[in-house]
Amino acid sequence: MARNVTDHGTPDRFVAGTIGMPGERTFYLQSRKDGEVVTVVLEKQQVALLAEKLIEMLDEVGRTDEQVAAAVPAPEDLDPLELPVSEAFRVGAFGIGWDTGSRRVVIEIHESSEDGDVPDIGDDEAEGPDCLRVWLPAAEVRAFAKRSSALVAAGRPPCPFCHLPLDPGGHICPRANGYRR
Repeated sequence: MARNVTDHGTPDRFVAGTIGMPGERTFYLQSRKDGEVVTVVLEKQQVALLAEKLIEMLDEVGRTDEQVAAAVPAPEDLDPLELPVSEAFRVGAFGIGWDTGSRRVVIEIHESSEDGDVPDIGDDEAEGPDCLRVWLPAAEVRAFAKRSSALVAAGRPPCPFCHLPLDPGGHICPRANGYRR
């Protein structure tokens, strides 16, 4: 299938957001560059893992780069997702890397594909899954990770016994042999 690679460079805005109530939320990543907005759908665990791995990478780079180690998060973006939300694709895989020349993090977000193949970072072949690519300075990565982590934590509280999400009316806990807690 023909591949669409959208390279937003350093976007004007790159955020994670949700639509819906806890337990029924849909998670999105949204990138805006010069008025063009690209929105992709992903799972809650993908948002959490992306934020975690980005911070791990910045911490690793910061061990040898004082400027990255000293980077404080950019001002917090608390605005909602831009409307209308029009899904470009569902996320299947991420690629992240550090570009020493530009001193930015490159994030590639790949569409879910049937064969499970994920192109290498920077691969712009004509065939393959669609891709959104952004390049972010360390301060913006830290702000993105902070917002993403707060977004994930704002969901339903976990059951103290099985750690599955609690619904407002409780849930049937597997650790309680099927009894409602």
